[in-house]
Amino acid sequence: MGTLLLVLDLSGTFVFALSGATAGVKNRLDLFGVLVLSFAAGNAGGIARDLLIGATPPAAISNWHYLAVSLLAGIFTFWRPSIIDRLRNPVLLFDAAGLGLFAVAGTQKALVFGLNPVMAAALGMLTGIGGGMTRDVLLTEIPIVLRADIYAIAALAGAALVVIGSALRLPATAVTIAGAVLCFGLRFMAIRRGWHLPIAGEPEQPADRKDDGARRL
Repeated sequence: MGTLLLVLDLSGTFVFALSGATAGVKNRLDLFGVLVLSFAAGNAGGIARDLLIGATPPAAISNWHYLAVSLLAGIFTFWRPSIIDRLRNPVLLFDAAGLGLFAVAGTQKALVFGLNPVMAAALGMLTGIGGGMTRDVLLTEIPIVLRADIYAIAALAGAALVVIGSALRLPATAVTIAGAVLCFGLRFMAIRRGWHLPIAGEPEQPADRKDDGARRL
């Protein structure tokens, strides 16, 4: 399980770092800005997870592999953006893949540290959405998770599958992979088919204000 968690964590870090670096290149940041964004996007969720469960210092700081993976993704994207651009909506695709990997990895690590199933699933969701939120905030954009897209729900679904599988004592590796696939599939289908949650409507003007406007006309 320890090896599986490390592989999932590093894979999620790399994919989220790619999404952060791609967003940085799209916004025409310099090399330093792209690398900062790639590290922040790749590690913010994992750092938040580790701090909340008491796994200190966080793995992203204590293990140099996380920094190396993040910088590798940032440098590759900065110097070869054309390769990334061949994919359709690269930021969204990398973000969906990272979401799935981090959601299940965060849930499994929370379970290992003894959290109850409900909170383990919630922490897995937080691990998945943390990197994307940090990336969007640094770029002064409204985070995807706060928009109408199926994002946090997808992460929670993958995390819930891991928790259910753990409760039923199913093979951890198979359940973890299934949770990641479920999360990625939901997010990918939401991107392709435009699935979204209900959007808040524009507040209606009071009747007296409408009448005043009509009289002015």
